[in-house]
Amino acid sequence: MPANKWPWLEPSRIIWKIHYNSSLGVCPIHMKQWNEMQTPIMEKTIEDPPTSAVLLDRCHFSQVIFNSVEKFYVPGGDITCYYTFAEHFIPRRKDWIGIFRVGWKTTREYYTFMWVALPSDINNKSAKQQEVQFKAYYLPKDDEYYQFCYVDQDGVVRGASIPFQFRPESEEDILVVTTKGKVEEIEQHNEELCKENQELKDSCASLQKQNSSMQAELQRKQEELETLQSINKKLEQKVKEQKTCWETELLQLKEHNLKVSSENEKMGIRVDQLQAQLSTQEKEMEKLVQGDQDKAKQLEHLKNENDQLFLSLTEQREQQKKLQQIVEDMKQKETTAAKKQQELMDENFDLSRRLSENKIICDVLQRERERMERENDLLKKENSRLLSYMGLDFDSLPCQVPTSDQGGAGQNPGLVYGNPYSGIQESSAPSLLSIKKCFTCKSDFADEICDHTLEQQQMQTPCLNCPICDKTFPAREKQIFEDHVFCHSL
Repeated sequence: MPANKWPWLEPSRIIWKIHYNSSLGVCPIHMKQWNEMQTPIMEKTIEDPPTSAVLLDRCHFSQVIFNSVEKFYVPGGDITCYYTFAEHFIPRRKDWIGIFRVGWKTTREYYTFMWVALPSDINNKSAKQQEVQFKAYYLPKDDEYYQFCYVDQDGVVRGASIPFQFRPESEEDILVVTTKGKVEEIEQHNEELCKENQELKDSCASLQKQNSSMQAELQRKQEELETLQSINKKLEQKVKEQKTCWETELLQLKEHNLKVSSENEKMGIRVDQLQAQLSTQEKEMEKLVQGDQDKAKQLEHLKNENDQLFLSLTEQREQQKKLQQIVEDMKQKETTAAKKQQELMDENFDLSRRLSENKIICDVLQRERERMERENDLLKKENSRLLSYMGLDFDSLPCQVPTSDQGGAGQNPGLVYGNPYSGIQESSAPSLLSIKKCFTCKSDFADEICDHTLEQQQMQTPCLNCPICDKTFPAREKQIFEDHVFCHSL
């Protein structure tokens, strides 16, 4: 027998007999073909399917689910691929299903393919099993591991099946020919894969714990956000009420200021009149001093009246100063109210800014959670692929799912910054009325003339005599008498 036809009979090779493990579906060590795989020649008239250079990490394998995939198929016969669409997935005319060797990187590495037939009712959301049949002529002829992949018309993989082989049915015992070094290398590789699998499990458990903590943190942030929103609404309502109250007070202060200004103008006119009257009386006094001694009583009376006018003018000036001080106080209160309003607006803006920051943090946490979920899915799929490569079933392995306490964050009722309006007190303007005092009888009066002065005026003679020309005027013509005496001084 020639050595090139039976290479395993050479002294450097060892024959290994390995028991077939039906629970795993594949042998840990299988016979590798010595010749390279020959790609079947497709007919020139068949249109090439749409492919792309999209890598595995950008594909979505959960939108098409392959059902009833065998562990191996017997060569020489047609095979039927059964699959089901996900709820939100919509197939298109250029979608296709290809057979890929395990370990492929892009959709351009397909071995053979078949176009997908569109279902009769595309909009029907109920999951209905679809099928496509591959002819035996185009199927692989080696015993490598292959899998079905659903590729859409954009060249993106939407679903992948479990690996399978093309080999004849065998008995429980399989005769495998290989070298001892190859066996040791494969065993070492299996140990490394087991270690890597354990590391992936630990990493998956850690990611699940992180996901649980992130969800709890997200719940707490959402509750804080709701609390801040309620506080913001309360503050806005209080600001509106306070603003309305301030506007009312401001209108009242303006009205009061107008009244005070009008009274001040009237007092100024009265002061001018009194000053003119005082000037007139001074001139009369100068003329009366030069008169007879008989008019001394009348001159003394004029002097007393002049003193009263001086005192009244002084009081009126003091009252005018008080009114000016009240006006200044009103202006200061208005300025203080405007400052408090600006502080409240600044506080409201600060709360709005904090609310926006919390929203941004919430969005960042949400995106981080989604990213961790995607990484977790990728790790699970990689683990499943490794287990399939090792000949293990992912569903038969023990799985530990960490539990997390969904405890809500405590809410802190009440205001964050306290009540900013507790110190505001209403102020009222002081009374503008003043009490006068008579210098003769020492009694208080609120009118222009004291009762004692009125009695003295009623007791006087009904006639008025000019001290210069001795002309007599009736008592009711007092103003004419004063003008007459004033004319003598011109």
